Amino acid sequence: MKESNNIINYSYDLLEVSSLAGAEEVVKVCFNRPNKRNAFSRKMFEEYRNCFQKIKNDPLVKCVIVCGSGPIFSAGIDFKEIFEPAATDEISSNDPARNALKKKDMLLSFQDSLSQAESCDKPVIMAVHGNCIGLGIDIITAGDIRLCTKDTKFSVKEVDLALAADIGTLQRLPKVVSNHSWAREVCYTARVFDGKEALQFGLVSQIFDTQDGLMEAASKLAIEIAKKSPIAVLGTKHLLNYSRDHTVSEGLTYTATWNSVMLQTEDIPTAIEAMMSKSIPKFSKL
Repeated sequence: MKESNNIINYSYDLLEVSSLAGAEEVVKVCFNRPNKRNAFSRKMFEEYRNCFQKIKNDPLVKCVIVCGSGPIFSAGIDFKEIFEPAATDEISSNDPARNALKKKDMLLSFQDSLSQAESCDKPVIMAVHGNCIGLGIDIITAGDIRLCTKDTKFSVKEVDLALAADIGTLQRLPKVVSNHSWAREVCYTARVFDGKEALQFGLVSQIFDTQDGLMEAASKLAIEIAKKSPIAVLGTKHLLNYSRDHTVSEGLTYTATWNSVMLQTEDIPTAIEAMMSKSIPKFSKL
C-alpha cells in the first residue's frame, strides 16, 4: 500500500509518521531507529507518548498502524542508553527510599508512554515482523489488533535479565491470549516462540508469509475500519476496554449509560440510509 507525503504535522527524530495514499484517515507510526534494532531510548518513549496524544486529539485520524523500520519490529529497551551513567545519576541516591521513588517515577513514565496506544480513541493495529523482544511485547499488547509474519520471533525476555517485566506485558498478555498457562510459561522461561505459536494462543489474529504481505493486509484492514462511523468505532473500543476490566453486569450498565448519549448521533441515520440505498456512507470527522 503506497503512502502519501502527508505527515499531518507530526515530525519526530525516532518515529516516522505518515498517512496512506488515498486514505489519509489512516496513519502509520513506524519506529525509525533501525541501527539500534528499534530499541526504545528515553527520547523514543517521549516521542511515542507525544505522537499518540496528537493522534487521539486529531479529528482526521480514524485508525493507526504501528510497525518497525529495518529488519525487525523492536529489540526492546535500549538498556545501555536508559541506564548509562548520566541517566542513572539522575535517580541515584544514598537513601534507598528516595532512590526507589525516583525509579518508580521513571517506570510509571515508561508505562504511560506505551499505554497511550490503549487509551487512544482510534483502533491501533500492530504489524510485527522480524523480532519482537521484551518491550516489544509490552508495545503490541497495548494495541487493539496484532498481525505478524510467520517467522517473527517473540520473547518475554525480562527474566533473562533478572527482572520482572514492568511496562505492561504481565498485566495485558494474560488478558490478550487464550491460555493463562501458556502466558506464564513464556513469561517464566523467556523462551522464543514464532508467529505460528503466537497465532495458536491468540497473541496475533493473522500471520503472513512476508513483510510486504503483512503491511498490505494491515493497510487494507485499517482502511476498512476507517470507513465506519468514527463515533461507533470510538465507542466500541472504549466499551471493549471497559468491559475487559469489569464484570459483565458493570459493563452492561456502563454501556447503557454510554449509548444513551451516543445513540443520538447523526451517524446512525446516515448509516441506515446508505444501507437502504446500497451506497457508501459519508461520515463527518470527529
